[in-house]
Amino acid sequence: MSATRKFPIDKVVQPIQSFIAQEKSGGLVLGLSVIVAMILANSPWAEEYHHFFEHKLGLYFDGGIALEYSIHHWINDGLMAIFFFVVGLELKREIVAGELSNPRKAMLPIFAAIGGMVVPALIYLSLNPSGDAHHGWGIPMATDIAFALGVLYLLGNRIPLTLKVFLTALAIVDDLGAVLVIAFFYTSEISMVSLVFGLSFLLIMYVGNKLGIRNILFYGILGILGVWTSFLVSGVHATIAAVLAAFTIPADVKIRENYYIEKIQGYLNRFKNLDPNNAISTLTNEQLHVLEKVKKATDHATPPLQKLEHAMHPFVTFVIIPIFALANASVSLIDIEFDQIFETNVALGVALGLLIGKVVGVVGFTWLAVKMKIAVFPDGMNLRNLFGLGLLASIGFTMSLFITSLAFRHPEYMTQAKIGIFTASIVGGILGYWVLSRESRKATT
Repeated sequence: MSATRKFPIDKVVQPIQSFIAQEKSGGLVLGLSVIVAMILANSPWAEEYHHFFEHKLGLYFDGGIALEYSIHHWINDGLMAIFFFVVGLELKREIVAGELSNPRKAMLPIFAAIGGMVVPALIYLSLNPSGDAHHGWGIPMATDIAFALGVLYLLGNRIPLTLKVFLTALAIVDDLGAVLVIAFFYTSEISMVSLVFGLSFLLIMYVGNKLGIRNILFYGILGILGVWTSFLVSGVHATIAAVLAAFTIPADVKIRENYYIEKIQGYLNRFKNLDPNNAISTLTNEQLHVLEKVKKATDHATPPLQKLEHAMHPFVTFVIIPIFALANASVSLIDIEFDQIFETNVALGVALGLLIGKVVGVVGFTWLAVKMKIAVFPDGMNLRNLFGLGLLASIGFTMSLFITSLAFRHPEYMTQAKIGIFTASIVGGILGYWVLSRESRKATT
C-alpha cells in the first residue's frame, strides 16, 4: 500500500505543479501570451480586444468615486505592483544572503548590469536626441529575467551553474536599475502630502520589522492600504511603493537551523510514540497538538521574506505577467506600412539598444572589470559564453514593455517601440541560445 494516498484530483494537479516547478515554464507561458496578444490585435475582434482594456473600474463610496481607472491602468499600476513587490523581495534576498551579499562576487554582475543599462541608453539617445521620442531612452535598458533564464534553462545541465547564477544576479541588478529609472525619470507631478503619508506607512512597517513583528497580514494591510494607495495618488509610480514595501519585510529567522532540527526531531519522536487514532483518516488531539508545534517551529525557522517570495512567485509568473502581456504586447500589423515604422528612430533605437547595446555593455564592462582586477571570471565562464549571455540579456519584453507604457502616450511611438522590443528579443534569444549551445558542445568534446 502506498504511503501517500492518491485522489482523483491529483491526476490534474500534479502535472500542473510539475510544469510550474520547471524554470523554463515562465518564459514559455510569457511567450504564449505575447503570441495570443498579437493574434487578437490582428484578428476581426481587435476593436473589442482593445476596447475591453479601456473599461473603467473603481471604488465607489456614498460621497462619490475614488480610484477610478481603466482596466489597463489597473493592470499596469495594480497587478504590476505585485510583480515589482516580488522583484523587491528577490533584490533584498540577494543583498542579504545571495549573490549580491559578497562584495567580491557581486562586482562582476553589477559591472555587467551597469554596462547593459548605460550603453543601450546611449545608443537610443544618439538616434533620438530630442523631441517626444527622446523619452524612450529607458526602454532598451531592461532585461526580462523570466525569458532570459527560460532560454538558458532550455540548455539544461550543459550550461555551468555559474553562468545561470551570473545571469540571475545580472538581471536582478538590472531590475533594480529599472526601478530607479522609473522612480527618478518616469514619475509625473508629485503630491507631497500623499507621498508623506506613503513614507509614514513605510516607516511604520520598518519599525514593525525592527520590533520583531513577523505577521504577514500586518505588512499586507499597511503595504496595500497605506503605502501603495498613497503612492498611487501621489504621482510617484505605484510600483516603486511595492519595491520599497518589499524591503521592509523581515528576512531573518526566529529560531536557528540547528535548534530547529533538534526541535523537529523531538516532535517527530514524540509523534511516533503516541497511540494512533483508530479511525482511518483522523488524528488524536495529542497528535494534532504535536503537528501544530511542528508547524509553529517551521514558521519560526522560515524568514517571512522567503515565505512570501515562494508563495507569490508562481502567481506572478503564471497569472500577472501573462495578463500584463495580453494588455501590453499587442501590435496591430494590419494598417502599418513599412515606412511608418521608420518615420522616427524609436524602433531602431530600441532594437539596436537592446541587441547591440546590451551585448557591448555586458561583455565590455565585464571584461573591463576583469582586466582592472576588480573581479575574476567565475568557473566555467569565458568571453564566448559571456557573449551568449549578453545576447540573452537583450531580451526585453516585460520590463521594456512596461517602461514603454510610461515613456510614451503617442500610439505610433508605442507601436514602434514594441516592434523594436520584439525584434531584438527574438533575435537575441535565438542567437544567445545558438552561441551557448555551440559553446556547451565544445566544452563536452
